[in-house]
Amino acid sequence: MPHTHTPDTPATFHAVDTGPPAHGHGADTPPPTLLLVHGWGSDGEDWAAHLPLLSPHHRVLVPDLPGHGRTPDRPRRCAPRAVAADLARWLTSRDTGPVVAVGHSMGGQVVTALAVEHPALVRSTVTVATGFGGDPAGASRLPAEQAALRREGTAWAVRFVRRAFSPATPEPVRRRHERLMAAMDPEVLARYREAMYLAPDAVGLRPAAEAYLRRRRCPTLGVHSSAAAASWERTTLTHPLSRVELWEGTGHYLHEERPAALARLLREWCAATAAA
Repeated sequence: MPHTHTPDTPATFHAVDTGPPAHGHGADTPPPTLLLVHGWGSDGEDWAAHLPLLSPHHRVLVPDLPGHGRTPDRPRRCAPRAVAADLARWLTSRDTGPVVAVGHSMGGQVVTALAVEHPALVRSTVTVATGFGGDPAGASRLPAEQAALRREGTAWAVRFVRRAFSPATPEPVRRRHERLMAAMDPEVLARYREAMYLAPDAVGLRPAAEAYLRRRRCPTLGVHSSAAAASWERTTLTHPLSRVELWEGTGHYLHEERPAALARLLREWCAATAAA
C-alpha cells in the first residue's frame, strides 16, 4: 500500500499515512485509526516493521515529532502536553475520528496527554515502555544527567541509549538507535527531557505521574519490560478494560524487538475495546 508523506508546516507533522485498509469493513464498524508515536531521540521509522502487519486492517498514522526525523524543531512546543495539543489539531484536520493512540517511551507521555487533554480524539491508549513514575534513585540523578547531556552532547546520549538495550535487542536496532542519537541536536534532547521530568508542570515522575494517569478515562494498555514499572502502573488504572502487561526479557525498545507480537497485541486490543 503506498504511503503519503506530509510536508511540515507549523501546524502539522511529517508523517506516514497508510490510508484506509484495502479490504472492506462493514459501515457500522469501521476500524479505528492507529496513531503510532515514537520516543525520545528516535523517529517514525521505529514502526516500519509494524506497518505491513497493521495497515491491512487499520489506517495507520506515524508522525515524526518536532525536532526528530523530518519534522523541524519547535523550541517552545517540547512538553508532552504541547506536542499532544499540536497532534490534536493535526488529527482533527485529517478527520481521523477517535484514534487508538500508541506511544513508545516519551511517545507514551504524549499519547497519554492526548487522551487526558483531548479525550474526544482518543478511543484508547497503548503505552510501551513509558517511564512514568520512575524510581526515587533515578529521579535524584536527573539534574546531574541533564547537566552531563548539555555538557557532553550526543556522546552522553549515545551512552545513555546503550543502557536501554537487552541481550534480545537485535544488532540492527542497536546500531540504528545509536546512529539516531548521534545525529540529534543535543539541545532538542535536553529540552524534551526537561519538559518530561524536571519542568514545574512535568508529569513524568511521582506523585505528579500518579495524579495525571488517574485522569485517563479511556481504556489504557501499558506494556512494560520492568516488573516494578508494571506493578506501579496497575495502581493507577481507572477504566474497567484497562490493563498492564509485562514482557520479561525485553529491553527498552521492545516494540522493535518483538514487532509481530506487538502488532498482534494491538489488533487484539482494538477488538477487545471496540465497544468502549
